[in-house]
Amino acid sequence: MSSDGLIVVDKPGGMTSHDVVARIRRLARTRRVGHGGTLDPMATGVLIIGVGRATRLLTYVIGAGKSYTATIRLGQATITDDVEGEVTATTPAGGVTDEAIRAGLAAQTGEIDQVPSAVSAIKVDGQRAYKRVRDGETVALAARRVTISRLDVLAIRRDTPDVVDVDVDVTCSSGTYIRAIARDLGVTLGVGGHLTALRRTAVGGFTLAEAATLAELEERSPEVVDLPIGAAARRFFSVREASTDEAKVLSHGGPLDPVGIDGPYAVFGPDGDLIAIVRERGGRARAEIVLAPA
Repeated sequence: MSSDGLIVVDKPGGMTSHDVVARIRRLARTRRVGHGGTLDPMATGVLIIGVGRATRLLTYVIGAGKSYTATIRLGQATITDDVEGEVTATTPAGGVTDEAIRAGLAAQTGEIDQVPSAVSAIKVDGQRAYKRVRDGETVALAARRVTISRLDVLAIRRDTPDVVDVDVDVTCSSGTYIRAIARDLGVTLGVGGHLTALRRTAVGGFTLAEAATLAELEERSPEVVDLPIGAAARRFFSVREASTDEAKVLSHGGPLDPVGIDGPYAVFGPDGDLIAIVRERGGRARAEIVLAPA
């Protein structure tokens, strides 16, 4: 049986995030596996997988900032805002200048209100938006406040007369839709746009440099965990070391005295084991999740 911890997977194209979870369940020989933020089937790159007790850390992974490289195609709009959807409009984009493209992307940087792609996993009246769209409904989602801290143009390619491909590098907050950046750039320029390639290069501090392919994990099975739960917590959170008495109180869900660390933070016992993820409020340090081994 694999130990509790995180795996940084380089997800291949053509698989859902749930497909990857199912594969890891088989390799790790446990049902207790989850992922820290969905990647579309067409997308590749960093997918954080939690095994055992570390699945409880995934709520924090999901909220972490993310980085991507992507290719936006101008001149065509699709129903899904990516290459997997039916083309809904075609407008020659050859006349769009590099300057207009850069300005359109610059307008999407910083803190913005972004309308998610209609074909997304967001629930509308209890049903996924993508399911409603595929059933022929028109779905209007509310805008969400997101932060796009970096949106660099890597290349502007004009390989055919009527479309323009724009390679970008993006760093953004959780909840940002890269497909929506492509769609909105196309709308701004009046030619339509969609995403033809997407690769997630980082989630929080976890990057492609440490990601393993499914083939590599297959060879390591069942010892597939890269980062044991304690090491993962030290990578992701500020750390507090607890005394023996504090560790006992916290492991049973009791509060500790605050020490002035901005939370959430990880608390470790004298033996080096992770006890809990804690946040200080109301003059006490209280566990958000207790992770002490049973």
